[in-house]
Formats: sequence, structure tokens, C-alpha cells
Amino acid sequence: MNLHLLAFTALAVGSGAASAPILDPPAPLSAELQQYVRVPAGRIALTHVRVIDGTGAAPIEDSTVLIDGPKIAAVQPASAAVPAGYRAIDLSGASVIPGLVGMHNHMFYIARPNLDASGKAEEPLVVPQMTFSAPRLYLANGVTTMRTTGSVEPYADLNVKREIDTGHLIGPHMDVTGPYLEGGDSYFIQMHRLTGPEDARKTVAFWADQGATSFKAYMNITRAELKAAVDEAHRRGLKITGHLCAVTYPEAAAIGIDDLEHGFFVNTQLDPGKQPDKCSDSAGDATIARMKPGSPEADALIKLLVDRHVAVTSTLPVFAQSLPLHEALNPRAMAALTPEAREAYLYNRNRAASRPAARTAEIRQGWENDLGLERQFVAAGGLLLAGPDPTGNGGVIPGFGDLRGLELLVEGGFTPVEAIRIATLNGAVFEGLQDRIGSIAPGKDADLVVVRGNPAANINDVENIETVFKDGIGFDSAKLLESVKGRYGEY
Repeated sequence: MNLHLLAFTALAVGSGAASAPILDPPAPLSAELQQYVRVPAGRIALTHVRVIDGTGAAPIEDSTVLIDGPKIAAVQPASAAVPAGYRAIDLSGASVIPGLVGMHNHMFYIARPNLDASGKAEEPLVVPQMTFSAPRLYLANGVTTMRTTGSVEPYADLNVKREIDTGHLIGPHMDVTGPYLEGGDSYFIQMHRLTGPEDARKTVAFWADQGATSFKAYMNITRAELKAAVDEAHRRGLKITGHLCAVTYPEAAAIGIDDLEHGFFVNTQLDPGKQPDKCSDSAGDATIARMKPGSPEADALIKLLVDRHVAVTSTLPVFAQSLPLHEALNPRAMAALTPEAREAYLYNRNRAASRPAARTAEIRQGWENDLGLERQFVAAGGLLLAGPDPTGNGGVIPGFGDLRGLELLVEGGFTPVEAIRIATLNGAVFEGLQDRIGSIAPGKDADLVVVRGNPAANINDVENIETVFKDGIGFDSAKLLESVKGRYGEY
């Protein structure tokens, strides 16, 4: 771990990032949910498996991972004897990676009433909660810990977390982000609109008391409101991230924000006509088109973020949808959608493919710039996190989107083991949970993903998930996916 990440780790632990609210002690799974268990908890030996440990190190071939209840007991060569009392599972040809730590994940689906093929829809835009399908989709696709990164129904998210932690529902460990901290304007009728700094402070205080473990600032928040929210969150040992627009990245870093969402796509510092505390018309498109990796502006921004220990969350899957026909249709992901959600997605996909050439070129330039900036940020010692941002675009679905994010990080220039680290250990470091999750080592929680193939050589093999271990219980990925088939977008 380099010096910048060591400093970030110290900051995460020192800021009071508490493990207990996110990683509650495992509880027995209800009898009804046992049908989704492939490997019951106990003493388990995963033999002849390739270990990709999440640290960025080269894979360890032909290994045995010993699981004792909810913990990893040992990682040893497959030639070593399996201790007495362990159930051996031969995983020849398979790999095991840490459970993914999804850092821009949601529990809702954005719906546009009466959307048609031309893109026309009626007001208001609404956000139905995916309380049943989203947690299962995440876990089935290897996400064992997730941050909700903005809640529309925060009580629902808090209650889902509690039901998962007590064994009554299936899903990942959850860092529940409070309701969006949004300013005076908003696209969303279900969001509270802050009236000033004191309202921002009180909102953070109230939801921290209710059990929220992080917060997210949104596009129209002002600098004064953001500062009040950051100060209150930090006073309580909690962190705050942001999908910003009215506030630029340098302004947010100076205020003390902990994380910035969407890579470098939504920074507005170079947008023409940008006014203080106002979201620009470009909403960051102009800045990302102009900010070339290695430019003086990019160098200064990245140095500021690294010096201030501000993490950046890469959300490549949602932005890849803007590139005409860049993203292939994933049949298994499409099968999870309701017919209505699938139709809406195909409308939007076709519209993206028919954009004017000049606009397509601008989008592609922004995409290339962001990939370069993310690589430059990591090379400078920045902490890059990963998440898909599954909202109203049917091409970005919980779990499936997280896996696609790994593939896009590799497409963007990271090696497969680097991409796996970004999606696992880096998230754990940000949460202050790196001693519990994020990598495969003795004493850590048995949150593991078994995949057929070798994603260290071919990152696409991460899609071949068979079993997802969470707290030492091996869940059947295929059964979980079947249980929500055709339901995402409905409940």
C-alpha cells in the first residue's frame, strides 16, 4: 500500500468510520431463505482454486481456502492436507475473489411515466423502490457489501439493512446513505430541498440519529449547505460523498468532502458561464471535454484531491450507455427487467445510437478523458472506488452493473487484478473496514465470490459466478437470479 493510501487508511479509521453498523455480526438465516443456500456455514475447504486476493497481487494458483464459520481460517497450497473436520469442495478450474464492495449502488429504479420512443415522458419523474429485487441481484452477482449512495426511501433502506442483518432477508452488508442532500432545484419530486446551511446540518443530524452511516450531497446543493453537512457528518464520525454540479470539485475538496461520484464526468469547474452555487447548463460536459489528462488543470485538480485525501468513485457503466451501441445487450441482465423497464431501456438505447455525429464525438472525447483522468488519479496515489449507478437505465442493473464496471476499468487501461482491487479492497479502505473485508486473508470475513475461469487473465470471466459466500454462507447465484427474473422495475 503506498503512502497516500496509508494516509487515507489512517484518516478513515481516525474519522470514526465504525464497522459495527455496516458489518453486524452474522445471524442465522431464516428457514424460508435456506432454499438459496448452496453451501451451509461450517468448516469448508475450497480446494484447487485460484486465489485473486484483492490486493492487486498476482493470483495464487492451486490453493486451498479454509473457511471456519464466518471467517477465513487459512490460505494454503492445495498440496497441503485439508485439516480434519473440513468439508472439501473441489474447485479445479475456478477462481475466488473477494466479495465486491459496491460504492455507488442504489435500491431504486427511476421511472419516466408514459415514456415513448421519441424520449417524451410525462411529469413527474418518479423513483419506485426495488426493496425485493435489488438486494438479491447485488448478492447474486458478488456484491457482499454496498453503499446505497443516496436513498430515496431511507427508512425502507434502513429497515432492509436490519432485516438482512437479522437473517430475515437476503442481501449484502449495507452502508445506508441518508436521503439526498439536494438544493433548491431538483429533478426529483421525492427529494427534500434544503433551505440553507442549518437545514443541511439538521438533516444530517436527524438521519445519523436514525442510523444512516453515510451521506451524499447532490447537484444543486450550495457551498454553504455542503460545508454545514460535511461538518456535521464529520462531527459524528461519518463520511459524505457527492454527485455535484453547483459546487465544483476544487470547491468541494476545500470544504472537506470525502468522496466524489462519477469519476471526473460531473466536475463543472471549466464549464462556460459557471456561476457560484448554480448548476451550469453543461452540468460538467464542457469540463470533461476540455480537461485532458496531464493538462495543467488536471494536474492541479488531482494533486488537490490526493493531498486532501478525497476519494473518487468510478461509475463507468452508466456513462458507457451514452456511447452508441458500445454496450452489448446482456441476456441475463435483460431477463431481470420487467417488460416495461426493458422497453424503456431499448427506447433510450436506440435514441443514443441516433445522436448527431458531433454530439457523439463530444461524448466519446469526454469518455476518453475520464478514463485517462482515473488512471492519472490512481497513479498519483488517489483512492479510486467503483460502482455502477443503477438508476433508470435498464442497461445498468444491480450486480450486473458492478461486474460490468470491472470490465470497463480494464477497457480503460487498468489490469484485471488492479480493477478487482478497485472494486474490493479500495472500497473497504474507504469504509475503514479493510481489516474485515476487501481482500482474502486469514482472519478476515468469509465474503468471497467463486467464478469459473480466470478473471486475472480474462476479466469477462467475473460474470461466471457460481457461489457467493457472505459471512461463510455460500449462496447459489443462479437461484437468486431466478427468484427475481422479470421483476426489476416492479418491486
